[in-house]
Amino acid sequence: MIEKLQNNDIEVSKKIYSVFQSSYKIEGELLNAIDFPPLKRPLENYVNSDTTFFGYLKDKELAGVIEISHNKNFTHINSLVVSPSFFRQGVARKLMEFVLNTFDSKLFVVETGVDNGPASELYKKFNFKEVKQWDTDRGVRKIKFELRINASV
Repeated sequence: MIEKLQNNDIEVSKKIYSVFQSSYKIEGELLNAIDFPPLKRPLENYVNSDTTFFGYLKDKELAGVIEISHNKNFTHINSLVVSPSFFRQGVARKLMEFVLNTFDSKLFVVETGVDNGPASELYKKFNFKEVKQWDTDRGVRKIKFELRINASV
C-alpha cells in the first residue's frame, strides 16, 4: 500500500530517516563514496522539508519512500529509497508507477550515481533517457535521467 507520509510529524520522519539511512548506506558502498552527503541529511531536514514523501508499506512496515517536488509541468524525483530488507521485491517499481500515474507532468527528472546499476536499470525500464553525466566535488559520478510526456520529437 502506498500512502502520503506526514513528514512534519516527528515520529513519521524518524521512520523516513531510518529507511533513507539504511538504503543510502548501501548506495554509498555501491558508489565507493567516502563522503556521501545523503547520509549526512539530518532528521530536522525531513521534518521541515517542503517536498512530498510517499511510502510503500508492506506488512505495516515502511519498505520504501519516494520524495518528490511537483508542479504542473515538472516532477522531480528527489529520492527513491528502499529498506534493504525489502530489496528485489518490486517496491521501487511500485513507487515509480505510483508517481508516474498520479502526477500529471510533462517532464519527470531523477538523478543517481552512475555506478548505481539497479537504479539506472529501473529508470530505463520506465523509458527515462540519460541526458547528462558529471562528477561531483565528492568524487561521485552522477547521471541525470528525464522522461518527457507528450513531447514532440
